[in-house]
Amino acid sequence: MISVKNVTLSFGKRVLFDEVNLNFTKGNCYGVIGANGAGKSTFLKILSGEIEPNKGTVEITPGERMSVLKQNHFEFDEVTVLNAVLMGNKKLWEIAKERDEIYAKEDFTEEDGIRAGELEAEYGEMGGYTAESDAGVLLGDLGVKEDLHNVLMKDVAGNIKVRVLIAQALFGNPDILLLDEPTNDLDVETIGWLENFLADYENIVIVVSHDRHFLDAVCTHVADVDRAKIQIFSGNYSFWYESSQLMARQIADKNKKMEDKRKDLMDFIARFSANASKSKQATSRKKALEKLVIEDIQPSNRKYPGIIFKQQREVGNQILNIEKLEKSVDGRKLFSDVTFSVNKGDKIAFMSKDHLALTTFFQIINNEVPADSGKVEWGTTVTSAYLPNDNAEYFTNKDLNLMDWLRQFVPPHVTDVDEPFLRGFLGKMLFSGDEIMKKTSVLSGGEKVRCMISRMMLQDPNVVILDEPTNHLDLESIQSFNESMINYKGIVLFTTHDHAFMQSVANRIIELTPKGIIDRMMTFDEYLADERVKALRAEMYGTEVLA
Repeated sequence: MISVKNVTLSFGKRVLFDEVNLNFTKGNCYGVIGANGAGKSTFLKILSGEIEPNKGTVEITPGERMSVLKQNHFEFDEVTVLNAVLMGNKKLWEIAKERDEIYAKEDFTEEDGIRAGELEAEYGEMGGYTAESDAGVLLGDLGVKEDLHNVLMKDVAGNIKVRVLIAQALFGNPDILLLDEPTNDLDVETIGWLENFLADYENIVIVVSHDRHFLDAVCTHVADVDRAKIQIFSGNYSFWYESSQLMARQIADKNKKMEDKRKDLMDFIARFSANASKSKQATSRKKALEKLVIEDIQPSNRKYPGIIFKQQREVGNQILNIEKLEKSVDGRKLFSDVTFSVNKGDKIAFMSKDHLALTTFFQIINNEVPADSGKVEWGTTVTSAYLPNDNAEYFTNKDLNLMDWLRQFVPPHVTDVDEPFLRGFLGKMLFSGDEIMKKTSVLSGGEKVRCMISRMMLQDPNVVILDEPTNHLDLESIQSFNESMINYKGIVLFTTHDHAFMQSVANRIIELTPKGIIDRMMTFDEYLADERVKALRAEMYGTEVLA
């Protein structure tokens, strides 16, 4: 068990945590959620001992081992991939090191022999003799091929380093596992493997993630960081979100009878309990939900942005035709023979193993960079709004306040643009009061994306183009953006690493490869599971598949 007792932490006048008391118990996985800046990563650092609270303690059952996913990708540069993983079990690594140093001595004494024997025994008990093969299997499962195991960490690609550091954290079955954004830079297949691994993990897992699909797959509980407190709720992220929304609606509905409200909540809990799969995690979540008393469900204090896209007019029959589009960068072919038409009702998710291919494709169709060859034809009725991956060029004038910044993007068809009108668009994205007078130079990454969404809503578009829309956003904004795109009546062309966004919005998948496209009218999960698609992907990427 890990116990947090009266933990308080403040930086100057800002109180991050105030008298936090929690217990984390074996067999459960806790998803730590909260607004950007609420202190989720800081809380993990308090648990790991990296940050000392101003007051209070973190107590771990004696003899238990904690493992932390390292965020510093350069810490193990001079170590081989395999050794970096073995170093995840610090005690085992130190025993092996001491033992090897004794054997390397030229003047080997009787005392050295006794000590070596003790170390050998301890090494064996801790599984030392199978450690290298165990680490090798873990690396293989995470897609790190055997020919990389003896390569120095500084000589492997960034996306491989991420996997090695995950293997390091998981190695040796730690009693407590702390993971901060573990799915960053992982592909769908590796995230799926990690979900399955953690869903059957028997010890304590505490994870910070913006990936709702991942949180839903692995969590038995949610630890909600809000207003300097942390509360633990039974169930995964979707259960927490939907139950808190349901409770808020029930409180607002003064006319409904108390017993009817109670029945609605009981039905809701039963529906979630019935969805449990065979994993240990799902079983323990089911047990937790069965023990749940209705009084434990609370409305959330969170504010969700109001992301509402309206179309000034519907699209005509001619929307977008693309013929034989091709692009290479520095001799690397991003995609070729891209030919397709967009139809009414399409919400298309674009995929590629090379993310540069996706960003470049969106830049081409938005007339920002030229293609090497091919044709892009937009219909005359199209009004599009584009959210680029990199929005720096929209914020070059650092002296503008938010209202004047937004004023630049008012389209010709919008008249009567006064302060309340602009305030309304910024207010929907949670910029209220004096906040709208702050300069764009002081905005965080998430605030800039929220400004960009305000700008897009102003356009009343009938086509929305999104390149990684969830980057920099907190879970509340991601949730609102996702629901907005589900409800939007126009065309959506997008790419995202967010599995839940992909699965719930797209009705068509187009994958860009160096040898053409794969185009299927199906959901994201259906696409990933389709055997014919798997065979096509292997064939079309050939040797150019990125790990």
